[in-house]
Amino acid sequence: MNKVRGEAALAAAWAVALVASLSVLFIGEVLGQMPCLLCWYQRAFMFPLAIVLGLGLWWRDARVGRYGVALALGGGAVALWHMGLYVGLVPEPIQPCTATGPSCTDENQLVLGIPIPLLSLIAFALVAGLSALSLKETRS
Repeated sequence: MNKVRGEAALAAAWAVALVASLSVLFIGEVLGQMPCLLCWYQRAFMFPLAIVLGLGLWWRDARVGRYGVALALGGGAVALWHMGLYVGLVPEPIQPCTATGPSCTDENQLVLGIPIPLLSLIAFALVAGLSALSLKETRS
């Protein structure tokens, strides 16, 4: 019974990572909004999460959550820094992609009224928490 809950947590973490990865691909490739440098760094952590957690589910590797936690914490740290820049807690201006490119503070960088850096931070927090939960379930 505990193993099923651990697998369910891992499946939920994979689903969050997959939806986040597909969403940023849609925003970038379909909507044509070029990501900024910090968004690229976050993608570098999120894309492997979708693959690693998916393969862990496929191979029924109960310990793959370790990699989920590590990657999500790395991406979450970048997202937290990005969010600090966005709200002005970090005393540096947020950088646009190019000199004339979009900035994360632009109106068209909101999804359902929520800024993309905050969505990223939420996604990484969910993946880290669910991955950790899947590990806890395998220990008992």
